[in-house]
Amino acid sequence: MSDLTPPEHESSARIDIAVQWLIDTPRHQRPQAAVPTLRQQFGLSTMESIWAVREFNLRMARAA
Repeated sequence: MSDLTPPEHESSARIDIAVQWLIDTPRHQRPQAAVPTLRQQFGLSTMESIWAVREFNLRMARAA
């Protein structure tokens, strides 16, 4: 069972969706830098956007 409250769970889910979008969308197809794009497209805060980029980078490093 998760210890996340509903708002934290929602935030975590949005971050996961944003990470998947970064994985699925080639860099040259993204409209601008990642953080502003994630803030606008997924309604993330700056910190949440940074966490999403960090998670994306970790996953890419593991896959290499």
